[in-house]
Formats: sequence, structure tokens, C-alpha cells
Amino acid sequence: MDKAVTDAVELLKRLIATPSLSRDEARTAELIAGYLTEHGAVPERLANNVWVRSEGFDPARPTLLLNSHHDTVRPAASYRDPFVPTVEGDRLYGLGSNDAGASAVCLIQTFLTFRKRELPFNLVLAVSAEEECMGEHGMRALLPALGRIDMALVGEPTGMQAAAGERGLVVLDCTAHGKSGHAARGEGVNALYIALEDIARLRSFRFERESELLGPVGIAVTQIEAGTQHNVVPDTCRFVADIRTTDAYTNEETVEILRAAIRSDAVPRSTRIRASALGAEHPLMRAARAAGRTPYVSPTTSDMALMPFPSLKMGPGQSSRSHTADEFVLLTEIAEGIAVYENYIEKLALEYGKTLG
Repeated sequence: MDKAVTDAVELLKRLIATPSLSRDEARTAELIAGYLTEHGAVPERLANNVWVRSEGFDPARPTLLLNSHHDTVRPAASYRDPFVPTVEGDRLYGLGSNDAGASAVCLIQTFLTFRKRELPFNLVLAVSAEEECMGEHGMRALLPALGRIDMALVGEPTGMQAAAGERGLVVLDCTAHGKSGHAARGEGVNALYIALEDIARLRSFRFERESELLGPVGIAVTQIEAGTQHNVVPDTCRFVADIRTTDAYTNEETVEILRAAIRSDAVPRSTRIRASALGAEHPLMRAARAAGRTPYVSPTTSDMALMPFPSLKMGPGQSSRSHTADEFVLLTEIAEGIAVYENYIEKLALEYGKTLG
């Protein structure tokens, strides 16, 4: 291994050994800030988010955000020992090794490599907190502090392929209203039947517009609850709809269209997890193709959902390992991650050189 890879692996081991469950990441935030300081950077901290600008930052140039997160989910009960980094052959085991510690340490090394170089864009590295829970003190709080950001490279396990988009998410809590009555007498208005009719409408509902990249909006009813006992006609029935949104409609538009299609009340838990779709000719995508990366649509959400600017998701590891017992990342994936990130920045610099030239 070369020094950058060795340093990244050692930093990842230290991160694994330092518990950083969502909303409790203070110790890893301190570790990351200390590491950047040791390597000559001048990081800033907001809550448990750590961020730093490249030298010679020029507001007249566009700014590229390099982002990953250092919080983790809670370990599965069957996990061997989540906070003991263990190397077996090419595998490094440990909670957060794959999601998204490997991306974070690779982006940190990439930032340190390029932070003093002349580029046609500024670099801002942000290692954020509370990504796994979309918490209010994570990216949502950090973005206003970063100033103008023009584009982002988001580190998540994608096998170092280029996730050009991801669907957004709206969860609808729906309530059908009826009138209670005695089941034997056929009295009342059965809210369960109203809900079933609405569920059938949602199951067959098709939006007029479809995203070129993300396809149709996805709708799945995932929970239902009604009734108090067998002989009482239920006056309410509650069900939950999982809506995977696209860039064809805003989340707010999606909610209003679905509200108009059903009789039940429908209340969104949140509309902030938005779809992301990157155009094929954006410099981020052109650089990805030039770097030999294959574009695809990610099935998972990330902090990209909170970013109101063009973004691309790419990082070492595999999404299928995330949130699993005995999570691991390959040491060779970390080496590949640093190499691909560095090549990608160089390709993007060429693209922006063309764009700005």
C-alpha cells in the first residue's frame, strides 16, 4: 500500500473503534478534526459536522463539495464486535466500515492531496453527522454554514460507480373516516372499506409525467390498522403509504396529487427527502464517464436528498453490505476509492477548464 492508502486504512480503524451512532458522533468529529489539523488543514466544526475549505478559496470560482458521513446505525444484535476493527485477508470488519467510513477516509485523503493545488473550482470537504437519521443537526444544519455550493460528490458505497440519481421519499399517514355501528345490523359506514378502495386507487395510480432518469413515481402501501372488535364497524382506518418520488414533480406536488385521488386524509411526515437527478451532460457526469465510471440510479437515499444543487454519489464498498451484521469493506476497495477519486477530480478539472475556458 502507498502512504495515502495506509493512512486511510489506519484512520478508518480509529473511526470504527470510536462509537459514532447517529446523534452521538462527538468523539469521531473530534478525531476527524484532529486528523485534518495534523495534516496542515484548518477545519471548522458545527455540532458534530466537520468541514474545511481548500487553500486559495476564491468565491468567484465554482465550488465542489466533497461529502460523506461519519455516523452509523446501531449494530445488529448478531454483530461479532462492532467497535473492534478486524482485518481478515482483504476484509476490514467493523461498524461503519462500508457505510460510509471507507468513503469518508478516501475523500479526506483526496482533499488533502488537492487542497493546495490550482483547480478551476474550490474544494470544500464536509464530513457530516446524522446522515443515517436525516437529523436536524446534520447536513440540514451544515449547508447554510458552507456558503454557496455549486455541485457535490457524495461518498456512499456504490462500488465506485456513478449514481446519477436517487428517488426521494414521502411517507403518507392516511386516515379513512367512517361511522361506527353494529356489524350484525349492517349499520354505520365502514372506514376499512373506504381505506381499501383508496389503497386500490393508489396501487393502480399513474402520474402523468415520468422522470427521464428515475422513471415513474413508486407507491407502496405498507401498513394498515382498523377496528376494536369483531362486531363493531370501524369508524377509522389508518394506513401508511411509502412514496418514492422523482424529479418530475416536487414532493409537495406529489402529495397534493395523491390527496386529490383518495377520500382518506393524507398527511406527509416530511417533504424534505427530495429526488436527485443529474443530467447526462453536466460536468459531474462527463467527468464520471471520462473516468470510466458507469452511471446508474441508486436504490437508496443519502444526504443528496437535502442538496439543492447538482450532485453525484460515488464511493468504495457495496450498498448491499450496509446495515448488515459483520459489515466490512475490502482494503483493495479503499485503494481503488482513493485512485478513482483522484482521477475523477482531475477529469472534472479538465471539464471545468473546458467550460470556463
